[in-house]
Amino acid sequence: MSDAMNEGLDALVTESVDPRYAEIDRLSVAETAELMNAADAEVPVAVHRALPQIVAAIEAIVPRMARGGRLVYVGAGTSGRLGVLDASEIPPTFSSRPGQVQAVIAGGPTAVVAAVEGAEDDGAAGIAAVDGLALAPDDTVFGITSSGRTPYVVAAVRRAAELGALTVGLSCNAGGELSRVAAYAIEVPVGPELVSGSTRLKAGTAQKLVLNMVSTIAMVQLGKTFGNLMVDVDASNEKLRDRAARIVMRIAGVERDAAVAALASTGYDVKSAVVVLVRGESPEAARAALEAAGGRLRRVVGESA
Repeated sequence: MSDAMNEGLDALVTESVDPRYAEIDRLSVAETAELMNAADAEVPVAVHRALPQIVAAIEAIVPRMARGGRLVYVGAGTSGRLGVLDASEIPPTFSSRPGQVQAVIAGGPTAVVAAVEGAEDDGAAGIAAVDGLALAPDDTVFGITSSGRTPYVVAAVRRAAELGALTVGLSCNAGGELSRVAAYAIEVPVGPELVSGSTRLKAGTAQKLVLNMVSTIAMVQLGKTFGNLMVDVDASNEKLRDRAARIVMRIAGVERDAAVAALASTGYDVKSAVVVLVRGESPEAARAALEAAGGRLRRVVGESA
C-alpha cells in the first residue's frame, strides 16, 4: 500500500484500538470469550441502524434481477471471501439460474484460501474484472470492503457505474470513498475490533449478516419460497431430498409416500410436485402452470395449499 493510501488509516473506526481489549493476552480463555461475545452482540444493533440503507438497496436490486439481471459481489480479503461464500450458497438453496448471483475476489480463486500480495491495492485489476463481466443495465455490482476505501473494490464499483450497472457499496466505516462512488451506500460502523484491525471479526460478521439479508430477501421476493419454505431447493443429496419430501407433505397435506411419488414424477422439483398433488395436474401441466406464473407457487395453488 502506498504512503498516500496509508494516510488517514488511523482515523478509520475499524483500525482504532479499543482500551477495553488492551489486556486480552493476560486474560483467561473464559474472560476473553465473554469479552468477544459482548463485542459480537454489538453487531446486530449496528446492522439494525443500517436497515433503511439495506432496504433501499434491495428494493433497487430485486426488479433488476426479476428482469434477468445478475447480482455480482466484488471484494478483497475477508470481504471478498464472504461474497464468494454467499454467492456459492444461493444455487443449492434456491436453484438460482447459473451466474444469477456470483462473486469476484481480488487475486482470483487463489485468494479464497490464501492471501494474494497487493491484490486489494490493484485498482486496474478491479476495472479489468468488471470489464470482463459484460455488464448489462439490469446487473448489480455490489462492492464489499470494511474500510470503505479498498482500491480494487472502489475502482470496480466506479467502473460498473460508468458501464450503466446498478452499484451498491457495503462498508464498516462512515463516509468512505466506496459510499461516494456507489449509487446505494450501506454503512455499518461496528467500532474497534477485539484484535485491533482484524476486520474478520465484527466487521466480517456485519458483512455476513447484510449479505444474508440481501440475497435471501431478494430470493424471497423473486418467488423462491412458499411462506418460509424452501420450495426451490436443489435436492442434490439425501438430506435435501428428505427436506423436499417434508416440504411437499406440509404444503400439499399428504403423507410421505404420496410426496415422494410426486417428487419422483417431477424430477424432485418441489413446486411441480405440489401442483401435481394440489391440482391433480400432470407433471408437464404443473411445469407449464408454474412457468406461466413466473415460477411463483402461490400464484398457482393460491390459498388452497
